[in-house]
Formats: sequence, C-alpha cells, structure tokens
Amino acid sequence: MRVFVTDALVIDLDAELWRCGACDAELGPAREKYKRFLRVRPRDPREVHAPIIDAEAYEFTFAPDPEWVRIVEYYCPACARQVEAEYLPPGHPPAHDI
Repeated sequence: MRVFVTDALVIDLDAELWRCGACDAELGPAREKYKRFLRVRPRDPREVHAPIIDAEAYEFTFAPDPEWVRIVEYYCPACARQVEAEYLPPGHPPAHDI
C-alpha cells in the first residue's frame, strides 16, 4: 500500500520505502530520514527574498540575513522534483520533520 505523505513524497508501506510522488523513484528505506536520500541545494536567502527597499540607502532591507538564516532545498535525484525546502540557522542539521 502506498500513501502520500506530502504531494511530493510517498511511503510504500509494504516495501517500507520512501518514493518520489512525481516519478515513483525509490528513494530509500522508510525507517530512515527521507532527506538523506535527496539532492540538496543550499540557497542564499537574498536570492529567494529580494530586498524590498534600497540596500545602499538602508541597513535593513527586509531581505533575510545569510549570517542568521539559510534556505535548503531538497530534490528527487531521479526527476529533480522539489520535495522540501526549509529555513535553518547556519550550521544547523536538517530538521527531522516526518
């Protein structure tokens, strides 16, 4: 039996495997953290959240400070479907969410 955990992540209960929700690729054993089996792309938060006001005129621009936060994106290694994205303090390990 396969169950959608998220729109991009499926758990195969019979085989005890994580699978991609888009291409059905086998990601890894369901008894382990699924993020371990995905491609990881760290992002500069300023790429994702552009400054709202002029950065040369103001110290604070409403864009996240990369010294305080980082964005990590996780993708299926077979089809490159984005499975997860998370905001973490620099140096913090991936969050154990499921």
